[in-house]
Amino acid sequence: MSAFFVSYLIFLQMKTREILKNSIFVLAILVSVASWIYTNTLVEKLKEQEQKNISLWAEAMREIENVDFDGTISLLVYRIIQENTTIPVIMMTSSNQMRAQNLAVEDPDEDYLQKEMVRMQEKRPPLILEATPGNHDILYYEDSTILKQLETYPIIQLIVALIFIIVAIVAIHFSNKSDQSLLLASMSKETAHQLGTPISSLLAWVEILKMDGPEEITREVEKDVNRLVKITDRFSKIGNKPELKPENICEVLSNAVNYLRSRSSKNIDYVLDIPENKTIITPLNVSLFEWVIENLCKNAIDAMQGNGTLTIKLFETEKHAKIEITDTGKGLLKRYYKRIFTPGFTTKKHGWGMGLSLAQRIVCSYHKGDIYVRDSEIGKGTTFRLKFPKK
Repeated sequence: MSAFFVSYLIFLQMKTREILKNSIFVLAILVSVASWIYTNTLVEKLKEQEQKNISLWAEAMREIENVDFDGTISLLVYRIIQENTTIPVIMMTSSNQMRAQNLAVEDPDEDYLQKEMVRMQEKRPPLILEATPGNHDILYYEDSTILKQLETYPIIQLIVALIFIIVAIVAIHFSNKSDQSLLLASMSKETAHQLGTPISSLLAWVEILKMDGPEEITREVEKDVNRLVKITDRFSKIGNKPELKPENICEVLSNAVNYLRSRSSKNIDYVLDIPENKTIITPLNVSLFEWVIENLCKNAIDAMQGNGTLTIKLFETEKHAKIEITDTGKGLLKRYYKRIFTPGFTTKKHGWGMGLSLAQRIVCSYHKGDIYVRDSEIGKGTTFRLKFPKK
């Protein structure tokens, strides 16, 4: 199975996982909302039932108070009073007597009952029950323990759902990162493999030209063929940990830009702001670094449609060497600032959308630096910034 076919399968898998991630998020939200609505409906019904139970409890208490010493009390009255084991309740009778049940204190005094009545009244209005014509009992109560737990259940469920969503998204994210790395490595190695045969033939033709061809043309052709060999070597190393060596980034950057400038359209005006006779030592893999610079410059030239100004600026801070590549091209919409580094994403009509993904991998993963769109304006141009840690 070729590396290209493997890359295609990985790309399809990445798309599938992206769809799966979105589906998990939507499903979790729908389940949470449905559960919230259903639980709230149950809570309201339970509140209505508890209110009826409290009214029955008050009637049973009055029944007991109104019975003479020789009277009898029905078993139902006793059952109604005894069955209330979860709802805290205080009843202020029309004769200013207080009856309480299921409070935190087993034998509460009058001050405690007064405080509890005030607290209960703040949570819900008391029930006014007619005891006798013109006289009323006031019933203070609060939600039962079961009802309180049921009210907090949707919040707990929502927290669990959010944790589930976060864990699922993080897992898929890291899985996608791994697949992206494998995709980039597979496509790079396939590219290097495909370039190998024609480059070998070109090297043979260069040797023939050296024997009987124009010296200047032969020299330039040899440079380009050697460049192809270097490019192939770069692609073959993607996926392997590159060797970094301390290099003067000023010199390496100048060489990369000068090579590209000699092979660019005369309509491209290069403006170089690179410190001369200065040394900024940075750990680099020169071959991969040059590829990143060339890729960004070529993208800039494409954005300017072969006519404009390309500015390359190098400066340093205490810990970093920074490069800015600015073009006068068509610019980028802000929503594309991060997406352009995603494998397969491109704003061009023709292209694989892999160049900036590889550039990001080389800068961030291999050199422990950073690459991002510093700013862009439609119709005026774009500036990319690269950061490399200094030695």
